[in-house]
Parts: sequence; C-alpha cells; structure tokens
Amino acid sequence: ELFTFDGVTTNVDQLQEDYNNVRDQIDQLVEDANYRGVNLLNGDNLTTFFNEDRSNTLITDGIDFTSLGLGLATGDFTNVDSIQDSITQAQAALESVRRFGSSIANDLAIIQVRQDFTTQTINTLESGADDLTVADANQEGANLLALQTRQQLGVTSLSLASQSEQSVLRLF
Repeated sequence: ELFTFDGVTTNVDQLQEDYNNVRDQIDQLVEDANYRGVNLLNGDNLTTFFNEDRSNTLITDGIDFTSLGLGLATGDFTNVDSIQDSITQAQAALESVRRFGSSIANDLAIIQVRQDFTTQTINTLESGADDLTVADANQEGANLLALQTRQQLGVTSLSLASQSEQSVLRLF
C-alpha cells in the first residue's frame, strides 16, 4: 500500500504516537503475563510433569513477545519508507503471535488429554478402593491428587498465556 501526504502531518504524528503507545502496551502486557514465576510471553519455558517421578514431561517453549522481541522498532512516520517498515514489522509480529497461539493450543490439548486420563484413573481407583485391603488407598489417593494438581497448574499456566496472547493480538 502506498501512502500520500497532503501537507498536514498532524494525523501522521498522531498515528505515530498511537503506534508507539501500542508498542508500550505490548511490553506492559508481556511483563504482567507472569504465573508462578513462569512467563511464556517473555521467553520462559513451562515444564509440565505427568507422573510422580517427573520422568514424563511436556515442555512448552516460551517466546519473547516484547516489542523488540517481536521486531517492532519505535515508529518513525516521517516518510513513506519508514511507515512501510513499521507495517511490515507489525505483519511479521502478528504472524509470530498466531504461530505461538497454535503451539500453546496444541500443548494445552495434550495436557487436557493427560488430565482426563488421570481423572479417570482416580475414579477407577476410588471405585475399587473398597476391594483393596493391602494397599494404602490414602497414600495412592494423595499421589494421584498431587499429580492432578500439577497438571491443573500446567493447564492454568497455558490458559493464562493464551489469554495474554489473545490480548496481544487485540492490540493489533
């Protein structure tokens, strides 16, 4: 797209200011997207453990969604070329946010399937607990509850990151 200037830069100056304000909002949003010491939008990775000895895991890779991490330089709308550069950077950033959203959705689906399996296992153990006389049902129940809690925290972390990613998308 080609831009033309009509001799009045007031509108262009306001657009530049708005663009830079959105950049600042992106940085603040990324800073606030922290959950239990993990910030997927600031490059931290989230490790979800699926069993009690922590041998089965899923690592969700974080990405740097700060304005600089997304490649969004400070807006300079003094000429057509710099405006076009800002547009190109914004389009690339938007594509990066969308790819990350897909990645989080896939990891969330995996964790939810594992959580469903764990819940079904808990239900099976609880229904058969009366038949068990040798095993310590309280200990096994506590182990499964701890596993379910860890998985729920993973789901919550990914959900929060996904919501923050949607907030970043809305800023575009």
